[in-house]
Amino acid sequence: MSLIDHLRLDARQAPESGITEIMDHGRGREGLIPLWAGEGDLPTPDFICEAATAGMTAGETFYTWQRGIPELRQALADYHARHFGRAFAPEEFLVTGSGMHSIVLALQATVGAGEEIVYLSPAWPNLAAAAGVAGARPVPVVLERSDNGWFVDVDAIEAAITPKTRAIFVNTPSNPTGWTADPDTLKAILDVARRHGLWIVADEIYALFHYSGGRAPSFYDVMEPEDRVLFVNSFSKNWAMTGWRIGWMRIHPDLQRVFENLVQYSNSGVPAFLQRGAVAALEKGEPFIAEQVSRAHRARDIVARGLAATGRVRFTPPAGAFYMFFAVDGLTDSRRAALDIVDKANVGLAPGTAFGPGGETCLRFCFHRRLDQVEEATERLARWIEGL
Repeated sequence: MSLIDHLRLDARQAPESGITEIMDHGRGREGLIPLWAGEGDLPTPDFICEAATAGMTAGETFYTWQRGIPELRQALADYHARHFGRAFAPEEFLVTGSGMHSIVLALQATVGAGEEIVYLSPAWPNLAAAAGVAGARPVPVVLERSDNGWFVDVDAIEAAITPKTRAIFVNTPSNPTGWTADPDTLKAILDVARRHGLWIVADEIYALFHYSGGRAPSFYDVMEPEDRVLFVNSFSKNWAMTGWRIGWMRIHPDLQRVFENLVQYSNSGVPAFLQRGAVAALEKGEPFIAEQVSRAHRARDIVARGLAATGRVRFTPPAGAFYMFFAVDGLTDSRRAALDIVDKANVGLAPGTAFGPGGETCLRFCFHRRLDQVEEATERLARWIEGL
């Protein structure tokens, strides 16, 4: 037996990222336009970096509040009040070491070995993988597709529930599809969770990247205070902070001690100086967010026009997030296609196979970049499609 055979089976079976494979294949190529990862092209704004630097210079390099510094939790309450139209208390928020850390904590609190979590697919692959590592079974419910875009059959969610189900994971607006739930759908999913006594883990990280005006509909709009909803979120997308690894959870105040304990036994808290940057992001970042959403909206329309002009691409312009998830007529192996696009078009896309059931024939184009790069990447991709 090799050393690896002595590790836990769940750890050994953790899947390799299908996105990382394409990135490794194309990384370092001259002139390549990298649209494979879920991030924009801008560095973190100066006003955020300067606040973090000031905190470090002031000596905020010691252990700190595991729940998050009081100033950041208050800033999170104020941010939510602005965007969701009601009062929030600092005691409802917990600072985490990234959105992924928030998801892991939510899984640890709700789903154990041998139990199940239902999620909507195609989906960001990390949720299903993290559930599997924990010994839980991720159960996909595949989004339906029509001429009007992606949609969810709530009856299919209910049909997927078994006596082992403990939670439903809902990401809206969605990565990779851009599917964005309307209030009626959110209410229907919440009603299913209530009937079966389940938790909802709500990933609304792209709520402000919504192209119909204002933020996207939210479980905040339809829930009651005692509903079993855990919100997971991150500073990564809105404020160009993907490399900072800082996020948050919104939980019922009664759950604070439990989740603080989970933080203690995972990363023991986020560095205080990083949290100073996050405070600045929340307090001063609204104009930056508005600019990014406007640019992403224009980029979405550039990609849509370019792909439509080929006459060979099936897609719906996404209502939210910043991805175009599309299928090309005759293309059945998106992994092979993504590798070929790197080689022949010098564009990096993510293969739909990385996003689970329902995505196998699709490709994901992250359009949250400079408009000239989006235009050039779309032209290169169109030429590749025409050459098939």
